[in-house]
Amino acid sequence: MALEWVVLGYAAGAEAIMLLLLTLPGLDGLRRGMISVVRSALKPMMSVVPFCLFLLMDIYWKYETRPTCDDEHHCTPSEHLRHQKSIMKSQRNALLIAAALLLYWILFSVTSLVVRLDQLQQRVDKLKKRDD
Repeated sequence: MALEWVVLGYAAGAEAIMLLLLTLPGLDGLRRGMISVVRSALKPMMSVVPFCLFLLMDIYWKYETRPTCDDEHHCTPSEHLRHQKSIMKSQRNALLIAAALLLYWILFSVTSLVVRLDQLQQRVDKLKKRDD
């Protein structure tokens, strides 16, 4: 299961880099190329959403089927430590899922806003040329 988390981490990292390149000021030349790259990458990256839901269900299943270690008298120290590590990994993975979904949504929103801004700028330029 570790490979799935690595893939999700790389996807979230790619989303963050694309978002950063789209929103940095002063990169107008790069932004035009990035818009086309991001728009073509958004549809394949949509697979992040069902993938995150699958991984979230996996976390829930592990939570429901984990051995209970409520009372320390019933668990050995190594079992208790393993239980605590499992909880920490599940929390980390849930944060990764939330970050990947949030970054995808922000990337989608920012891309559509940048495209709309470009369209409006072209419209303004066209109206200025027509008035002159």
